Amino acid sequence: MAQQNLSIVLAERPTAEIIPGQTFKSEHKPIPKAADLKDGQILVENWYLSLDPAMRGWLNDRRSYIPPVQIGEVMRGATVGRVLASKSPKAKEGDVLPTFGGWSEYSVVDDARIEAVSSFPAVSQPVDYLSGIGMTALTAYFGMLRVGDPRPGETVVVSGAAGATGSVAGQIAKLKGARVVGLAGSDDKCRWLTEELGFDAALNYKDPAFRQKFKEATPDFIDVYFDNVGGDILDMALARAKEFSRFVMCGGISQYNSATPQGPKNYANIITMRIKMQGFIVFDYAKDYAVARKDLAQWLDEGKIKRKETIVKGGLKAAEQALVDLYKGINTGKLIVEIKNPKDAAKL
Repeated sequence: MAQQNLSIVLAERPTAEIIPGQTFKSEHKPIPKAADLKDGQILVENWYLSLDPAMRGWLNDRRSYIPPVQIGEVMRGATVGRVLASKSPKAKEGDVLPTFGGWSEYSVVDDARIEAVSSFPAVSQPVDYLSGIGMTALTAYFGMLRVGDPRPGETVVVSGAAGATGSVAGQIAKLKGARVVGLAGSDDKCRWLTEELGFDAALNYKDPAFRQKFKEATPDFIDVYFDNVGGDILDMALARAKEFSRFVMCGGISQYNSATPQGPKNYANIITMRIKMQGFIVFDYAKDYAVARKDLAQWLDEGKIKRKETIVKGGLKAAEQALVDLYKGINTGKLIVEIKNPKDAAKL
């Protein structure tokens, strides 16, 4: 019997929270053969899968920056793995590179969705393609520098600061000379932010005294707010916004599973404080990815920024529950599923 390729496909659209075993289903098909590749395609054995808050939005059948995942379609996701066969000039057999291989053990990827291996700086470990210089790091880079534009001495507040994007965004603001306050969901995460990443302050939003501590941590009000959470915390930030402050609208993870998302109550502050509130998508800056990756790789190499991964073992089948857990804040840094240990690479 031919070796089988496990894929996870969308079975139904969730109305609220994702339900493992119901929202998605498993499919087994023969592993694609090198002989069946068309010009411009590569066959990749996927080692690691990136799990991101944006995935919940991809399941909704509504207008967005990217078409929704269709019922019966392999769940979308960034991966890193080894090229088993190639008919593309962008990669050769044996290369290790990131692609949007989706929730599959093996993927055939078209040339249009492949970035040449030469466009990536050297990394110390394969997961860096998803974490240190991956899409979440790029999101932090462009969101903070192009939208937030922090200046020396300014107060920058980052919600979801212990996540993959927030942790990098805060460190970049520190590099630019800002005073950085991070918001996270546990005391351990807050200690990581201050003791290891160099944040000036970190607050646990589950602390009963959080509202008062938030006020005390922003005595001169907020110049830049990098929002990954939305909801009540966004309202609190609006109440502490300085005149002509910049709000970087990156995400709203507190609202993604809600059937009735909460909008801001302090809307009037946007007017009275003349706040610039701007949404952005990392794909907007695709032409500048190479420059950003070079900067990020250099900062990592010099120890100016640090990254951390929460790696879930158990293969692709672990991805469903891990995605559910992402919205509960189980991760510190980047959440990644190990589809296959590179040491167990295929010999097809």
